[in-house]
Amino acid sequence: MARLDINRSGEMEVFVRVVEQEGFSAAARTLRMTPSAVSKLVARLEARLGARLLHRNTRGFQLTSEGCVFYERSVQVLAELEEAERGVATNEAPSGRVRVNTNVPYGTHFLLPRVPAFLARNPGITLDIALTDQVVDLLEERADVAIRAGPLKSSNLIARRLGETRKVIVASPDYLKRAGLPKTAAELERHNRMSASHVPTLEHWPVVERGAVVNVPCAGTVQASDGEALRQLALVGAGLARIAAFQVREDLAAGRLVAVLEERNPGDTVVFHAVFLDPARHLPARIRAFLDYFSEVGMG
Repeated sequence: MARLDINRSGEMEVFVRVVEQEGFSAAARTLRMTPSAVSKLVARLEARLGARLLHRNTRGFQLTSEGCVFYERSVQVLAELEEAERGVATNEAPSGRVRVNTNVPYGTHFLLPRVPAFLARNPGITLDIALTDQVVDLLEERADVAIRAGPLKSSNLIARRLGETRKVIVASPDYLKRAGLPKTAAELERHNRMSASHVPTLEHWPVVERGAVVNVPCAGTVQASDGEALRQLALVGAGLARIAAFQVREDLAAGRLVAVLEERNPGDTVVFHAVFLDPARHLPARIRAFLDYFSEVGMG
């Protein structure tokens, strides 16, 4: 049985602060402790666990493999403790930090514009948002939630559907003036069809011809790292892009971009999910509040 005089949650909190503040001195300031007291506490924790958690050097420290595991477990335990304490007060509002990793188009055109409304509804929550179209490891990136587009691979993550959006082919008026407006699949093949380099599975653009879907190979002189980069390239007239409709809604309304072959659009959609780690007991209120809000607002 564990000794009752050991404040293990306190040790966990200090260790987590050291990792997140990236140093003993910074952690000590937030904890109102001295750096030496923080260092001694971490050393005592390592001695009790019988494992090295940090490799210290003149530039700071680096987490060991055991340190990474203990950090992630500590974050979960502290979140559950916080949730248990808040659960006693039934009127307690969700609070704490939610780390969100989202792809660039969803983040730029959907999530970021709605952050003020979300925070107004949840004033106790702070958001830490990272935008990338790369599929990240939630543990390695210390993310609570990741937003992913398209089919999900089998994993130990839990997924919640946020909504879906149509895909649309767009081009700038300047590009269409120079290259002409394609009206058939055959004419489309003569155009510069830009693609996303991070999605090798999207190798064709579906177009309806005589009641059947024809797949036009996606080939062009430009590839980009994400959907937002493709939008920017389309805006400056570099070629055609086939991207999510919510990304270009305002551009189409303002005439900055033109929808191409909409009468031949098969209407296929991309589904967006929020994925998160399977909690040991229940989802912290701060994460549930985030998921509930962005599921509720939908994608239109």
